[in-house]
Amino acid sequence: MKKFIETIQNIFKIEELKKRIVYTVLLILVYRLGCFIVLPGIDATLLAGLQSSTQEGLVGLLNMFSGGAFGNASVFALGVMPHISASIVVQLLGMFVPYFRKLQMEGESGRKKINQLTRYLTILILAIQCPAYMAQVHNQIPGQAFVAVNELGWSNFTYNIVCTLILMAGSMFVMWLGERITDRGIGNGISLIIMIGIVARLPYALTAEFGEKFTTTNGGPLILVVELVALFLVFIAAIALVQAVRRVPVQYAKRIVGNRQYGGVRQYIPLKINAAGVMPIIFAQALMLFPLIFSRWDATRGLAATLGNYTGFWYNLIFGILVVIFTYFYTAVTVNPTMMAEDMKKNGGFIPGVKPGKKTVEYLDSIMSKVTLPGSIFLALIAILPAFARILGVTDAFASFYGGTSLLILVGVVLDTLQQIESYLLMRHYDGLMKTGRLSGRSGM
Repeated sequence: MKKFIETIQNIFKIEELKKRIVYTVLLILVYRLGCFIVLPGIDATLLAGLQSSTQEGLVGLLNMFSGGAFGNASVFALGVMPHISASIVVQLLGMFVPYFRKLQMEGESGRKKINQLTRYLTILILAIQCPAYMAQVHNQIPGQAFVAVNELGWSNFTYNIVCTLILMAGSMFVMWLGERITDRGIGNGISLIIMIGIVARLPYALTAEFGEKFTTTNGGPLILVVELVALFLVFIAAIALVQAVRRVPVQYAKRIVGNRQYGGVRQYIPLKINAAGVMPIIFAQALMLFPLIFSRWDATRGLAATLGNYTGFWYNLIFGILVVIFTYFYTAVTVNPTMMAEDMKKNGGFIPGVKPGKKTVEYLDSIMSKVTLPGSIFLALIAILPAFARILGVTDAFASFYGGTSLLILVGVVLDTLQQIESYLLMRHYDGLMKTGRLSGRSGM
């Protein structure tokens, strides 16, 4: 404990790091404040219908990522999800469109151009999602909630146009906050904003869980302790999944330039077991909403009910299989063995025992296929853990922290932020946050 306190003191001794942390906290506070500012012209006391409709499925996922702003009809209702969707589309285009592939290889100038195109695509996606969100608001809350329409005499069309512009501006402002945090704060800004939205739900989930367990008579407090221990173990398993890598040795040839020798050292390529992150779970959750379409017809209503049961066997089996499939697909999209082999060859590197060129590509592709299998299965287990938690009596709000996107985002963002703070401490010759740990990215590992 004494060592931990000393480390915290060391953090605030570094002026640049202290300023970055304070700057990050202030921008996060601005974001959280905006999540509670309701769209103008809506009575905030009549939002119960909208809030109850944002608890399950993809809509519940959007509400979780926005920190509850989606269900509050906030000016930040759509949050950073349109920007993330645009980033995914641009990333996929880099695999199939030569122009985007060329931009990805142009370094800093290419990155700036890609970021600009991503912003334009974000605006296009917002132009589609904002009217759809307003239609959702109109369907879920009573007509008397729209004060601007009822009392000020606005037409529904005019009001929806104004709210659409406000929602677009709010989402772009949240994106700007994320970029400012990345540039002048600590950690990845967009990821931090999503994480803060998830963490904001934790106090309510814990309160609901405590309330339920302490009002039962069949060993409630003891069961609560067991649940907290299980949650701790799940977090450890998720950290192991995020941190696990397969290190591929790379030998660099010796080069003599003047009186100095360059190269001749052995380094490693860290191939992540879970290179796809949380994206396979998000894709699978979106796809699992399609069977609900069959609920419109009597003949297929039973099938829709079976596939729409979040704690049912068939739902979780299909969900787990989809996560495995999407893990392989997204890994193939994001990890390019051909580009890795070309970069190695340009820098005079080679894998011992493997010929440069095509053989290196085949070798890297083979390793990725092997390490992705256990990673995808482990990811599928984490994805369906909330369903097991619900079956065992955990409340829905608290069960979401036992797995799925919320758990992996929390673990991934926290570890990434710790790595950045660790690097600042080590540059100033202070002990890091994880002196005896195995935090990935720590020097000397």
